[in-house]
Amino acid sequence: PLIEKYAEKLNVQQSKLTNVALYKFIDEWYGVEYKYGGLSKEGVDCSGFCNMLYLNVYNKQLPRSTKGISKQVNKVPKEKLQEGNLLFFNISGKSNSHVGVYLQNNYFVHASTSKGVIISHLDNPYYKKVFNKGGTLWIF
Repeated sequence: PLIEKYAEKLNVQQSKLTNVALYKFIDEWYGVEYKYGGLSKEGVDCSGFCNMLYLNVYNKQLPRSTKGISKQVNKVPKEKLQEGNLLFFNISGKSNSHVGVYLQNNYFVHASTSKGVIISHLDNPYYKKVFNKGGTLWIF
C-alpha cells in the first residue's frame, strides 16, 4: 500500500519506486510542521529535513545548512535529475536558501515554511521561478 500510495502521488508505475526506505521515511515525516532550526517531528526546517532523510535513508551526513549542502553538490541538468538528488531554490532573492530532495517525475519532497513536509512539483509556477540547481552529493 505504501508504494501504491506514492506511485499514485508521483504519477509513476509502482515498479519505478524501488527505494522503500525513502518512501517509508517520507510517509513518517509527511505533514510535520516547519520550524526554523528544527530537527525533529516536533518541527523541522528544510535543511534539517534533508539531513534526517539522508542520514536515515542513505546513511550520509550532510552539512547542517542549505548553503553548506549546496557547496557539496555536483550540478546535474534538470532533465537528468534522479531520485535522491538534492534541489536548491533561491527564495526571497537569497541564493540556495531552500533545499529539497528529488523523487520522480519532477516531484520533490521538502519542508516548506507554510505547509511543513510536503511533496511539490517542479513545474509549479512558484518553484519553477525560484529553482536554482539540482545535483548529486560529491561525497556519494
